[in-house]
Amino acid sequence: MNLIDLWPFDPALAPYAARLGIDLAAMLLLVFGLYYRRYRNKELVTAASLFNIFIFSVLSVLSKVEFGLAAGFGLFAILAMFTLRSEPLGKTEITYFFGSVAIAVICSVQGTSLPFVAATVLIVLLGTWALDHPRVLRSVDAIRVTLDKIDTHALADPDAMRLALSQRLGVEVMSYQITALDYINDMARLHVFYRKR
Repeated sequence: MNLIDLWPFDPALAPYAARLGIDLAAMLLLVFGLYYRRYRNKELVTAASLFNIFIFSVLSVLSKVEFGLAAGFGLFAILAMFTLRSEPLGKTEITYFFGSVAIAVICSVQGTSLPFVAATVLIVLLGTWALDHPRVLRSVDAIRVTLDKIDTHALADPDAMRLALSQRLGVEVMSYQITALDYINDMARLHVFYRKR
């Protein structure tokens, strides 16, 4: 007895339901099991989860009509750029976000067998787990910081700025990214990467 025999509705929906199940399980493992447990960024978790569902739905519909795969990927790229332009994301965030979207694409594109889809998604999850594991690379935490004054070293002397941030925050600042300089209000916004001493 196979999945199609157990499915109580239209037998043509059984493969769709299986793909959706693989997609949702993999997305939950990636976004909640790996990313949220390590980084605790609720906004990205919500965005990546919803975007996964949206992309899966759109590509599932597009694969049923005469719509080229290249056009589907083009639509996906436009939607991704539109969504990601609203706020700068760090490299880790954008990688997990893309991973969630990639899982949706892998699961929704027709023409591949379910075992192949499951194996590909498993490779994505295992690769993410291994390569972002705290024991593989020594953990570096990140925090967004808003300074009430623009430091003169911010752009001119990154080493001095890193030392000043380390003293001010009481941690070892590894690097920082300036995300905004507001000369009207004399404010600077930074994304600081640090290790505890």
